[in-house]
Parts: sequence; structure tokens; C-alpha cells
Amino acid sequence: MLRGINVGGNNKIDMAALKAAFAESGFTDPKTYINSGNVLFSSEKDIADIRGECRALIGRHFGLDIAVAVLGSAELAESVAAAPDWWGRDADSKHNAIFVIAPATVREVLEEMGRINDDYERLAFHGSVIFWSAPTATFSRTKYGAMAKHPAYRKVTVRNFNTARKLAQSAFGISASGNLLHKLPHIG
Repeated sequence: MLRGINVGGNNKIDMAALKAAFAESGFTDPKTYINSGNVLFSSEKDIADIRGECRALIGRHFGLDIAVAVLGSAELAESVAAAPDWWGRDADSKHNAIFVIAPATVREVLEEMGRINDDYERLAFHGSVIFWSAPTATFSRTKYGAMAKHPAYRKVTVRNFNTARKLAQSAFGISASGNLLHKLPHIG
């Protein structure tokens, strides 16, 4: 997951070109998902090595220095499946998965952000993913709703509920009849 691309007209990267760059760089069967810099691929390399290679290829092909969160398919699927019951359940709330970009840690990001406003937002984490929800009506009063203005924001990349769930399903090859699908949360 590339951080901060195609947001507000900044750091523009075409997804077809991104997919081609990953294929050219030796990643197996790359696929992109939506326009926010999500790339699914196979590799036998170590996650830390992959992270460095991905960041370098973005620089080489697109001239951008973009932070990259890399999760293995099992880690991503397990984290999303372990999301708290409240995450993604209320259609009148915003639900985000906040992916912490190594070497930063979840604890570090949580400490930097400080205590949430318990009246307006909920927070939990699993692995390197922080799950956050807040009612849309009180979103402007939440700490994590204003995260983009905080220095900790440089250490994360955020995906909404639907994108995080779809990435977990796609990365793990889960079909509509897959066993893990029933464990993944859904709004409704």
C-alpha cells in the first residue's frame, strides 16, 4: 500500500503504469486495486526487502519518494478477520484501517496520537493495523478524524473499511464461498 498517492491531485501515479512497473521489477502477477496505490503481488522475498524494493521502484519509475506498507497475505487477512465486532457495522459511521508503516510501530503511533475521545470514536488494533470508527455526525470532533494534521500521519497509510476488506479478500484469494469470508466484517 503506497502512502499518499493520487490524493488531492498530488503524487499522481497511473495504476496501469504502476502495475507494469511492478511486473518489470520482477514481482509476480501484480494487480492494482482502485486508484489509491494498492498493489497485490507474489514474492518469495523478505517483507523488509520488498518494502525497500517497492520504494525504490516508485522513485525510479515515477520520481516520487513514497512510503510503502507491505503486509503478507496471511497477516492482512488475519488482521482484518480479527477486527473488533463494531468495526464496519454501523452504516452511519466512518470505519478506517490505519496501516502502520515499518519501522514505526502501532504502539508508537498510538502514543503519539494520544487518547481518543471515547464519546465519539472507537479504536482497536491487531498486528500492524489500527481499526478506527466514528459516527459521521461527530467525525469533526474526533482525534483520528484530524490525523492528517498530526506528525504521526507520516507513519501510516489509511484505507477505508471497504478497501481494507477487499484487499484482505483479494490478497488471500478468498471467494464468496471462502471459509474466511464469514469472519470478515461487513456493514449491514
